[in-house]
Amino acid sequence: MYTKTLLTLAFTASSLLASNLANDAKNAGLKPIPKSKAELSKLIDNPKNPITNAKVELGKKLYFDPRLSKSGFISCNSCHNLSEGGDDGISAAIGHKWTANPHHLNSPTVFNAVFFSSQFWDGRDPHLEAQAQGPIQAAPEMAATPEHVVATVTSMPEYVAEFEKAYGKDVKITFEKVADTIATFERTLVTPSAYDNFLNGKEKALTNAQKDGLKTFIDKGCVTCHNGIALGGEMNAFNVTGTYKFQDVGDFKGDKNGMVKVPTLRNITQTAPYFHNGQIWDLKEAIVEMGRIQLGATISDKEAASIEEFLKALEGKKAPITIPQLPASTSKTPKPDIK
Repeated sequence: MYTKTLLTLAFTASSLLASNLANDAKNAGLKPIPKSKAELSKLIDNPKNPITNAKVELGKKLYFDPRLSKSGFISCNSCHNLSEGGDDGISAAIGHKWTANPHHLNSPTVFNAVFFSSQFWDGRDPHLEAQAQGPIQAAPEMAATPEHVVATVTSMPEYVAEFEKAYGKDVKITFEKVADTIATFERTLVTPSAYDNFLNGKEKALTNAQKDGLKTFIDKGCVTCHNGIALGGEMNAFNVTGTYKFQDVGDFKGDKNGMVKVPTLRNITQTAPYFHNGQIWDLKEAIVEMGRIQLGATISDKEAASIEEFLKALEGKKAPITIPQLPASTSKTPKPDIK
């Protein structure tokens, strides 16, 4: 009887601690991906470009189609590989003619990008629809023109039929419409995790070590920048209390005010290398460096390991994605141009 009472008290105390930690996290600005599909749909949908199954399936094909690029070799998935972390796993993105990004910028993950308030490292576009137009046209990336994209898509009857199914018989296939459709697919790339289950009330979703790490994450001030649903995705000052030790790799200095998009921490264990120029490969090293240059804090090895343990809880569940079978090229499809 006495032992049973002690166990009951211990369980109650543990539940209270977990509940308090979840509340502390929410009070610090952390938000979970909603467990309700209806709530999630409201968050990821774009009223000006509503999500439908037909658009998503067509957007997926366009996302994987390398013929949208000038060379006929590079697709969206080349730099944002959905088979792993939604990025390319290299320091600087590689594009047309094997060109490294001239600013030595690292490819951000596309997973959960729908929750970002700013797209691109300099935050120049707020929405995925606008963002999707950029890499297709960028010379060191896909290097295509809007005319090339439209000519490619409209050269294949299967694509034309799918656009009509998605948008109606009177649809005009434009470059913007192609980008919008890709963005519709990207809006569905959401990866709920154990962390979300915990904040949504499932106390045992995190291990004790992960709960300790979450507390350390909050106490050290990491939530100052890494907050919201994405734990990032907004613009913030960089090099606040120190200078990033690899600042001289590439010439990126942020936007006109020196602000840089805060990278999401979701699936962070799968998106090395870290920082805008991809110079740090070890997650604990990245945590310590962020503490030094953003918080003016010395993060010990023990604290870094604790925070890293929490970050593992952000490894999300990815919906199975079947590589789409693309339409066959026709005699009207633009030929690959590697010049």
